This record gives sequence, C-alpha cells and structure tokens, in this order.
Amino acid sequence: MVMRIEKLHGFDLSPEEARRLQERLASRVEAGPALDLEEVRYVAGADVSTQDGMAYATVVVLDFPGLSVVEAQGFEAPLEFPYVPGLLSFREMPSLLGALEKVETAVDVVVLDAQGLAHPRRIGLASHVGLFLDVPTVGCAKTVLVGKFEEPPLEKGSAADLVHRGEVVGRVVRTRERVSPVYVSVGNGIDLDSSVELVLACCTKYRLPEPTRQAHNAANRLRRGEELGGSLF
Repeated sequence: MVMRIEKLHGFDLSPEEARRLQERLASRVEAGPALDLEEVRYVAGADVSTQDGMAYATVVVLDFPGLSVVEAQGFEAPLEFPYVPGLLSFREMPSLLGALEKVETAVDVVVLDAQGLAHPRRIGLASHVGLFLDVPTVGCAKTVLVGKFEEPPLEKGSAADLVHRGEVVGRVVRTRERVSPVYVSVGNGIDLDSSVELVLACCTKYRLPEPTRQAHNAANRLRRGEELGGSLF
C-alpha cells in the first residue's frame, strides 16, 4: 500500500454518535500549508456512486500537469449508514477508503467531489478523509452546502469568498467562462489559495476538474460492472 491510511475510528455509529465524533475531529483539520504545484507529480480524484444500497467508490490518478490517467481503482461495499444531511462521510468513507487502499501511485494530493471546511461542523467528506491520509485533500463540490457569497464575474478564474457564520469556509470559483461555478474548500493539510490554484490547473475544457470528472465517470462504470483498468504503469 503506497498511501498510508490511519484508521482513526470505525463506522458502526448512530447519527448522533457520528455528529459528536465530527465535533471532536473538526479541531484536527488543518487549513495549511501552501502547496507548491511545481512539486506535484500526481493528483488523485475520488468519487462515490450509490445505487440499490451499494456504494461504488473510485480513485483515479492523473499525472500533473499533463492530466493523463495513470491509474484507476475501485471498491464496492454495502451502504451501512443512513443518508443524513451533514453526515455523508460516514455513509461513503468505508468504500472510499477501500479504493484508496488499492492505489499504487505515490499521489501528492487528492481532490474529492465533496465539501471540506464548507460544512456546518467544518468537517465534510474531503476533510474527514484527509484526516485518514498522509497527503493533502481538497474539496471541490458542484453545489453549495453552507455559506453565502456574491456571484463571481463570468470570466474563467474569477472567484468569490464563501462565508458561513462570519468565517471564510471556501471559495466560489468560475472554472469556465459563463458556466456555473464550483465550490472549493480546504479538505486537510493545504491552504485555500493552493486549493483554488490546483482546481483551476486541473480544469481543461470542462467545468469540473479532471481528477474528479474522471473519478465520477469511473464510478459510473464500476456501478455498471465495467472494468476500470487498474494501474496503467
């Protein structure tokens, strides 16, 4: 196993136990340091697709800055935790950690289609996963969960702060001109400016960054029973 995964806790919890655990773990999330993109060689994207009581998690690794796929891993498992707003990580992490454990590439950062600090208790899926890993994590969500913002200008690269309870918890980023923005927040072990810079560097001709776009497509393939390809080295 290339990526070190620290098993901080189990997932056999009630929703109330999960909320209390989130409150304890939130203080361990680190918004920093900055990430030097010139030192990044591999970026992983992670996503989970669910259907009929099953979770289909995938991690796709791309080289950077070229963004060619070098590895794709998947893991499927029954959904044991109910769907409860704000507790998504407890529902999806068991399968996601299973996929991460199979990764053979020494990735430098993981981008998730999820919230990080932009969460009511400051520990969305991207932050929660980040506490288990030894590499930085970034949340890049398609929709807003908490916070208010002013719509950023229509040009690609424009951004506006996402503010919740008087705290900047993320940034609303326009990745394509005149296209709906994405919602970037710190997962763990990276600052917000670096998170935004990475997301923009990973966006080519699509709204979503290539790592999570590829992971989303791979999760759908896994759900349909198709082959992912494993390591391409």
